[in-house]
Amino acid sequence: MTQERRILLGRVLGAFGVRGEMKLHSFTDPVSTAMKYQPWLVLHQGAEREVQGVRGRETNKGMVITMPGIDDRDAAEAMAGAEIWVPRSRLPKPKPGEHYWVDLEGLRVFNREGIELGTVSYLFETGANDVMVVKGEREHLIPYIPEQFIVEVDFDKGQVLVDWDADF
Repeated sequence: MTQERRILLGRVLGAFGVRGEMKLHSFTDPVSTAMKYQPWLVLHQGAEREVQGVRGRETNKGMVITMPGIDDRDAAEAMAGAEIWVPRSRLPKPKPGEHYWVDLEGLRVFNREGIELGTVSYLFETGANDVMVVKGEREHLIPYIPEQFIVEVDFDKGQVLVDWDADF
């Protein structure tokens, strides 16, 4: 794979059953979408390898996958913690007005008063709403709720405008 930006699609949680199946925590929505972006770059215990031919199915507890060469529970359990990555270019282009979280990382964040709060470090889910972590002189945890707190994302300017008090 090239040195282009990589996107973390998911992480192997451990074995599922006795035939080499594994539980995958997929960061895609829906979770089964991760299967579309093969081949995967699997990073595990300091080594990386490209894997093609992964099969998977969605269960009520998430994704269950099988990888070529992983044929029993011991081998599947040994894969716990493996990360699944793909090049950014493999993801489909976002629809107008939408964007991937990873594309926000590194953008400068300003509030309505023109005060720079820092840069987007990462985003995470809480269940109630998503949260954008902005790191500057201090860390700001801003609910990622467009039109309420996220006023504008401008990729041309490399910035995000937020309705957020600099002291909060």
